[in-house]
Amino acid sequence: MKDTALVIMAAGIGSRFGGGIKQLAPVGPNGEIIMDYSIHDALEAGFNKIVFIIRRDLEKDFKEIIGERIEKVAKVEYAYQELDKLPQGFSAPEGRNKPWGTGHALLMVKDFVKEPFVVINADDYYGKEGFCRIHDYMVQKMDENSETYDMCMAGFVLANTLSENGTVTRGACEVDEKGNLKQVKETFGIQMLSDGLHAEDDTGQPVTVRPDQLVSMNMWGLPPAFLTELEKQFPEFLKSVPEGNLKAEFLLPQVIDTLVHEGKARVKVLDTKDKWFGVTYQEDKEIVVKAIQKLIAEGVYPEKLF
Repeated sequence: MKDTALVIMAAGIGSRFGGGIKQLAPVGPNGEIIMDYSIHDALEAGFNKIVFIIRRDLEKDFKEIIGERIEKVAKVEYAYQELDKLPQGFSAPEGRNKPWGTGHALLMVKDFVKEPFVVINADDYYGKEGFCRIHDYMVQKMDENSETYDMCMAGFVLANTLSENGTVTRGACEVDEKGNLKQVKETFGIQMLSDGLHAEDDTGQPVTVRPDQLVSMNMWGLPPAFLTELEKQFPEFLKSVPEGNLKAEFLLPQVIDTLVHEGKARVKVLDTKDKWFGVTYQEDKEIVVKAIQKLIAEGVYPEKLF
């Protein structure tokens, strides 16, 4: 069987969660966290290596809460996203404390991910279907020697990815008749209100999105060569950041969108009907706990995962 890896981005600060480390919030009956369910689903789908991207200051808690447990059932590696992990000649501006974004986080795994991999967020529950479809695509169809990057992504129905407790950011997708990605655009402030679905672009201007629209949840199936592309593009991003901007981020969907528009990548969109849930806000935790209880009662998961 072809080797495949699960890469989990867990270095986010989690400021909207009220100061806690949202990635490590227990939601299962035996203290399981959301990552446990993603790892269970990925291993079941056929992935055989787990790579955690974390911050150094989270390392001790992270390994005690999840890392040491997962090491007993799968090969585990760690990568560390830090503000000062920058290309030669660059340094973090004074006053910056925000991570450099998902593209920078993923770049941290370049030295030890040599197989096709799926990347996900730590605090999102994706469901089983996306892992199965991406794994099957990477094992059966992905051409790692293609002149253009051969990628795939799980496409979630927007209405299945909303939070009851505040706004969310999603990558709104346009898909062609062959099921390939035409465009992914980061869309902010998405929320269902009494008068309908609200959303904004990166300048705060209203934009139109549909409840049935496919969106990216940062669940991408990628060839290892893509990491070399990130390494090339990150210095160009840093050069483009205006002086005094302490929040600019090197975002994975934006990198992929640019490659698609330049004809350097083809992304197969694998739609999934699974319902997302996640701990974005403190109030989300109770909803997630109840959702997990329901999935266990339905037999989707055992009472104890590992």
